[in-house]
Amino acid sequence: MSVAELTEDERDALLASHPDWSLAREGKAIERTFKFGDFSEAWGFMSRVALIADSQDHHPEWFNVYNKVEITLTTHDAGGLSKRDADMAIAIEKLF
Repeated sequence: MSVAELTEDERDALLASHPDWSLAREGKAIERTFKFGDFSEAWGFMSRVALIADSQDHHPEWFNVYNKVEITLTTHDAGGLSKRDADMAIAIEKLF
């Protein structure tokens, strides 16, 4: 199944409405770093994100060290950002 890449205008609107996310990978991804009080809080957040990711069948790329979680969103099938990334970013923000 082909997934449509966001247009430049759609990408700009996404970033304007979610300013804590920034472009990465030459505009083909968005990323954000989340900081928590400790490792348990960070791990709990990652567990909640994992449940959403499975339900949406769209999984983030992430990296965790102690209280920090770095998340990158991109849609490989689209060759860049898609509505799936926008939806995932919104869902992740609701958890934070």
